[in-house]
Amino acid sequence: MQKRRFIEKKLRFVFESYGYHEIQTPTFENLELFTAKSGEGIINELYSFTDKGNRELALRPELTAPVMRLYVENLQMKAKPLKLFYFGNCYRYDRPQKGRYREFTQAGCELIGTDSSEAIAELISMAYQLLHKLSLQNITLEIGNLRLLSLLFNYLGLNDDQRSQLIPLIDKDEYEEVRSLLDSFALDDTKTQWFLDVLQIQDINILTTALSSVKEVSEHLTRMQEICSFLDIHLDDFPYRINLGIVRGLDYYTGVVFEMKAPSLGAEKQILGGGEYDLISLFGGRALPTAGFALGFDRTLLAMDEEHILFPQSSLDYYVIPITSEMREQAFKVCRILRNQGFLVDVDLMRRGIGKSLKYANNQNARFALLIGPDEFEKGFLILRDMQQGTQEELTYKELSSLRKIPK
Repeated sequence: MQKRRFIEKKLRFVFESYGYHEIQTPTFENLELFTAKSGEGIINELYSFTDKGNRELALRPELTAPVMRLYVENLQMKAKPLKLFYFGNCYRYDRPQKGRYREFTQAGCELIGTDSSEAIAELISMAYQLLHKLSLQNITLEIGNLRLLSLLFNYLGLNDDQRSQLIPLIDKDEYEEVRSLLDSFALDDTKTQWFLDVLQIQDINILTTALSSVKEVSEHLTRMQEICSFLDIHLDDFPYRINLGIVRGLDYYTGVVFEMKAPSLGAEKQILGGGEYDLISLFGGRALPTAGFALGFDRTLLAMDEEHILFPQSSLDYYVIPITSEMREQAFKVCRILRNQGFLVDVDLMRRGIGKSLKYANNQNARFALLIGPDEFEKGFLILRDMQQGTQEELTYKELSSLRKIPK
């Protein structure tokens, strides 16, 4: 939990530094909230139940739909853009494996009310900053555009059934299988090769050149170029790439999509994903541009462990040791004084000797130990032991009451 709270604190700082405000939604929602978003097929992946009021409910499998429900019910009149972030436990009935659990923690955010190029670039840059702030180095950022991909399907003359067959193969980068399927559609060999080449382009300028003959995409390409220009300002030369093969959430994602991965995690390497979507109108609200992303908390922690990132150790400011039983009451008075001044303080509760108490204080990573003996008490001072330096000095009770925090 110390590691998890450390991560949460870092993430919360980044969200708030971008002007986002924290919200919380219930652990369970109406089942139809999730079937409306993802279709009836999702029921097999949910923990769903009927309550005593005969209502069909489900433990939330993700947090975007609950946030949109909250927005439609309570926040539509708020000034735009509305920037919201959250942390919460989610539940999916799935086969547990590394980085994929039935109960997991999700962090994320939603941007409501704007789809300007700078807004989407800022959203993506915040996703990067979240992981950068955690000191993760081995991460990748890929940006796609579902609207562009759909227009390319139109250009190739593919029908809905053909698209649905292609999408899983594109999603898995199985380009030879994509080629075979396009051949079975009797697509011209030149167009097939052109399409495969376009799917593998990673630079926005090269993509723009490759699609210059497709007039239908020019508007969306221009917007992608603008987004990338703003990203270049935000990302401090971090190498991201274009990937039109990102086909996540086609039922509700509408435009730019993006993913961040930690290759060190192997097969389950995606730790963050999101993009532009449309759910407000589905839930009965007035349609507005919306975008957001979710971060897998558990996979992020695993990625940090894989990179051997050091977490700060829990520590005490002071460990108080009464040298004799007569000094126990005085020890608790000293604890109260220090705690009232904002220090983290523990006290010997096992009636150990000095040696074992100091060993315990060291195990608890205490910065200082305070030894209270009867002779010192009569003279009006305590012994302050520096646990890092191994030195000690006398400290008066007046000095005790004026101690200030030492920066860690």
